Amino acid sequence: MPPNERLRLCLSRSGHTLASLAEQVRTDPKTVARWISTGRVPHRRNAHAVARVLGVDVRELWPSLEQLRESGTGADQDLKSVHLQRSEVPIEQWRTMFAATERSIDILVYAALFLHEQIPGWNDLLREKAENGVRVRVLIGDPGCEAVRVRGEEENFGHGIQSRCHLATMHYRPLAVVPGVEVRLHSTTLYNSLYRADDHMYVNTHLYGVNAYGNPLLRLERTAPQGLFDAYAASMEAVWNDARPLEE
Repeated sequence: MPPNERLRLCLSRSGHTLASLAEQVRTDPKTVARWISTGRVPHRRNAHAVARVLGVDVRELWPSLEQLRESGTGADQDLKSVHLQRSEVPIEQWRTMFAATERSIDILVYAALFLHEQIPGWNDLLREKAENGVRVRVLIGDPGCEAVRVRGEEENFGHGIQSRCHLATMHYRPLAVVPGVEVRLHSTTLYNSLYRADDHMYVNTHLYGVNAYGNPLLRLERTAPQGLFDAYAASMEAVWNDARPLEE
């Protein structure tokens, strides 16, 4: 294959070196060099990461990559793995995902007390991220709303979910005064709990009558616009816009 002159030119214009670009996209400088010298098309995730770092459209660097997407292949590239139950994912894996965040953390849940119960210093982690410039947004269920009451009945949990939502408000209230952190209450029917850290996301689906920890979990990674990742992200934005701030 001929060399990728588009990539060579964009790299030169950006001011990045092979080493600095490789560091940004978490790969090896030799790999970046091969993308240029051999014209090899990288994995979609790496291609979009390179395009974001260089500030160009990925189609400018690798037109064939997007042609494959437009032809209907790779429509599910955002989906990286599926777990039968949320509890199958080790808690350290959750912590690692959020600890690596550099831009934004978004959480849409009713309570998700496991974050506070199983991740030591969860509030401290969010506070530290906010202090380092990460935008942190948390949506928790309004304990008094109808949707939360109904979910408790569906899961044969009575007032348990309402109590857990109330406890979540107590956990997150100290963060309401931290610059860079916003906590809101929502009253929507929660079709999926969403946990986003930059371009990574866990989607905890909800089966009727089953507690969240026993429901399937999807692991997504944003590889292209208008994919599964963006669809779930848009869902959270809609809930966020209708939610109200948690009072201090």
